[in-house]
Amino acid sequence: MRRILMIGASGGIGAAMTNALRARGDEVVTLSRSADGLDVTDEASVATLVGAQQGPFDLVFVATGALEINKAAPEKSIKSVTSRAMMDQFALNAVGPALVLRHAADLLPRDRVAMVAVLSARVGSVGDNRMGGWISYRSAKAAVNQIVHTAAIELSRSHRHSICIALHPGTVATPFTEKYLGRHPAVAADEAADNLIRVMEGLSPEDTGRFFDWAGKEVPW
Repeated sequence: MRRILMIGASGGIGAAMTNALRARGDEVVTLSRSADGLDVTDEASVATLVGAQQGPFDLVFVATGALEINKAAPEKSIKSVTSRAMMDQFALNAVGPALVLRHAADLLPRDRVAMVAVLSARVGSVGDNRMGGWISYRSAKAAVNQIVHTAAIELSRSHRHSICIALHPGTVATPFTEKYLGRHPAVAADEAADNLIRVMEGLSPEDTGRFFDWAGKEVPW
């Protein structure tokens, strides 16, 4: 039985991941804003709730994030950018995971393979961007990709069996995306969870610092 820490367990993907992992017999410790008051954008909140966890965990999964914050929809062009919307996106989608990763080394074992996985999004890929738009969300996800890649390098120095990755779950039918599903095929959250678990089970420490989609294909930075 593995021990897993699920950050953002009350969200659509976080809840589905929790259920899927428990069904496999894993012990899943959950943290969320709604159940525990965790605010990943606040250093004190992360230090109190994440920093206080007793490891080791075989997997730390960061499922926090949002596409719309304070009713600010993704921008159709650069002309729609506002400082408030962009700062909100960076706070939740980039700074939040960074603050969680700050504690990752203290939560993982050193003597065996263990993983930190952070939900990202394909739209955060600079190399894959052919559409424009969604400036704030894209930029925040590009930032979290850099955060994950950098954390992986540092974590491997102290935890040589560690795997630290970013994951794109695909378009998932959750409240997070319900206003934006029109042009995109979507999968149910439980199917997305099964896909991500399958990808993670196929990885090794040689894959640390990389960015994978739900099918196990590497996404360009």
